[in-house]
Amino acid sequence: MDSRIRVVLADDHRVRRRSLRLLLESENDVQVVAEAGDLFSTIRHVKGSVPHVLLLDLQVPGGSSIEAIRRLRAEVPETEIVVLTTEESPVFAQQALDAGAVGYVLKDNLDGELPRAIRHAAGGQEFVSPRVAARQDALRRAVEVDGLSARETEVLRLIALGLTSGEISEKLHLSRRTVDSHRRRIHRKLGLGKRSELVRYAMTRNLIGDRNGGQ
Repeated sequence: MDSRIRVVLADDHRVRRRSLRLLLESENDVQVVAEAGDLFSTIRHVKGSVPHVLLLDLQVPGGSSIEAIRRLRAEVPETEIVVLTTEESPVFAQQALDAGAVGYVLKDNLDGELPRAIRHAAGGQEFVSPRVAARQDALRRAVEVDGLSARETEVLRLIALGLTSGEISEKLHLSRRTVDSHRRRIHRKLGLGKRSELVRYAMTRNLIGDRNGGQ
C-alpha cells in the first residue's frame, strides 16, 4: 500500500509549479497527484482526489484564496492546507490559519521549509515559517503589553518599513482615512511623535529587522 503523502499543487505559474513538483517529488515520501492554476481547478482536484495536503499559492486567481480555504476545510476536512506566499505579515498569516490552513511557508526558503511543512500538515500539525512566527509573537506582545490592536500593530510595522499612508491603504485594502486614523491612535497609545521613534519601537518589539530589505 502506497504510504506517500499525496499532494495537490496549486500555483498559477507553470514554471513554478514544475519547480515545486520537482522539489516535492525529490522527497521519497511525497507524491504530487494533481496540479491546478486557478481556484476552480484547485477545488475540483481536491474534491476529486482528496489528497493529504493541498499546497496553495495565495495569489492563485479565481476568487479569494482565504474563502477557498474555509470552503475546502468544511467540504473536504481530510485534506490539510499549506499556503505558499511572499507575504510576511503576521496579521495575514493569522487570517490564513484562522480560515483553516495549518501551514504558512514563505517562498524565499522553500528548500529548507516546504518539505517540513508538508510532513507537519500530513500529521495535522501546524508549521509557520520561523520569520513569520517571530512576527506573530511580536504581534501578540504588542497587543497584550502596549494595548495596540492587531491592525494597529500591522500599520505600525508598515510605517516602520517606510510605506506611506497611501501604500499602506493599498496593501491592507483599507481606506486612506482608516489608515490615518490608525496612525493617530498608534502615536497616541505609544506616546511617540516621530517616525524614527516608531522605527526604533518596531525594532525593539521585533516587528521588523535591523534593515528594511527582505522584511
